[in-house]
Amino acid sequence: MLATLAMSGQDCGRRAAEDIAKVAKAAFETSQLIPSSERVKVLYELRQELEAAKDKILAANKTDLEAAQAEVDAGRMSDSLLKRLDLGKGDKWDSMLQGVVDVAELPDPTGIVSYASELDDNLELYRVSCPIGVLLVIFEARPEVVVNIAALAIKSGNAAILKGGKESNETTQLLSEAIQTALSRTAIPSTYIQAIQTRAEVSALLKLDQYIDLVIPRGSNSLVRNIQNSTRIPVMGHADGLCSVYLDQSADLEKAVRVVLDSKTDYPAACNAAETLIVHESVLSTVWPAVANALLAADVQLLCDPPSLSVLNSPTPAPPNFASNIHPSTPSSYTTEHLNLTLSVVTLPSLVAAISFINAHSSHHTDCIVTEDEVSASTFCRGVDSAGTFVNASTRFADGFRYGFGTEVGISTGRIHARGPVGLEGLVTYKYVLKSKGEKGHVVGEFGSGEGKKKYKHRKIDATSAPF
Repeated sequence: MLATLAMSGQDCGRRAAEDIAKVAKAAFETSQLIPSSERVKVLYELRQELEAAKDKILAANKTDLEAAQAEVDAGRMSDSLLKRLDLGKGDKWDSMLQGVVDVAELPDPTGIVSYASELDDNLELYRVSCPIGVLLVIFEARPEVVVNIAALAIKSGNAAILKGGKESNETTQLLSEAIQTALSRTAIPSTYIQAIQTRAEVSALLKLDQYIDLVIPRGSNSLVRNIQNSTRIPVMGHADGLCSVYLDQSADLEKAVRVVLDSKTDYPAACNAAETLIVHESVLSTVWPAVANALLAADVQLLCDPPSLSVLNSPTPAPPNFASNIHPSTPSSYTTEHLNLTLSVVTLPSLVAAISFINAHSSHHTDCIVTEDEVSASTFCRGVDSAGTFVNASTRFADGFRYGFGTEVGISTGRIHARGPVGLEGLVTYKYVLKSKGEKGHVVGEFGSGEGKKKYKHRKIDATSAPF
């Protein structure tokens, strides 16, 4: 009897998830025949609705924070996850609203012709950007992601199903209501953006590749790995944010201090914060001590290899936290995403060795070189196999908002379709449109190598002449 009931419950859950996915697919298909100007209208309606509901949303966020703090105190949640949950921290709320407007004002990424060719007289081929379809986006803690992704999905013409972490349920629910209200004031179906609450729904949705076109996970390594191993649907995302900064032999001391300090301390819990510092052996006694002192002053824990540790053995004067904040590193130090004020340090003899180390240990997210040598900078950017390679700039710049994408749906460390911060352009694919303007149309049988057969012209034509 119990087994029957359990099976019945699972079946109900599967059917409910299938209903959600079907409705999302239908909303997507309907939206393709609605002018893109309606999508822009939704975003301005959304900003207005969020502003009107601000007090309620922040009150709900406070409730989530209080519950999360209890989980942290009990040792069941990390402090870094708690920090990501606070929607009222700093300018996060204002940035979220501005992101909606920024996305609204970006050019429409759909309907762009990137290739145009005349195959024959009056037979024209066009490659045209179009939405991907239905997105399933799963994320942890950061409730503003609901709005960020909804804005990008709407503007790019994609329907979306959103699943936030249980730690942000109260906030997510009100944000989702604001999105639904904004949609209801336009011609876009209100089911265009849906929010789900349970893991069971996620598990069921991951099996529905006939309705869902792309899964985007944002969260911990375990979350992303679990999703990648649980679905046939394409997955776009990254599992770790193992970013590094390399101090080249020509590194300027002031730049080194500023870049390393910002990369590590601006927001240590972010995926684009530096986790490893690589020091060229020639700057161990010059640049490294100044960088180390700045990091110690910011209360960073340093996990040092023997060469970098030995240089710091007898500083004069010694920082007050010298003994408590400097420790020997272990091999696992360089494959750990600390997500706090901890930085692993390794010494290497050359730029080539640094590139090799990064490619072997990083998560291919974002890596930086501090150098005054243009050849070294160029070599680093070519050699490091990461979504972002920076020169004399903090790894924290790896962000859709800072890149000018309005906001981002996530960071992709993959090599196909989209890479790095994924904004509007990463949420479109393309289709080929072939149009015959001939009196009798065109058929393949008229072309070939035999007598009387026509040859293809394959002549590039002006993309702006596209008839749509």
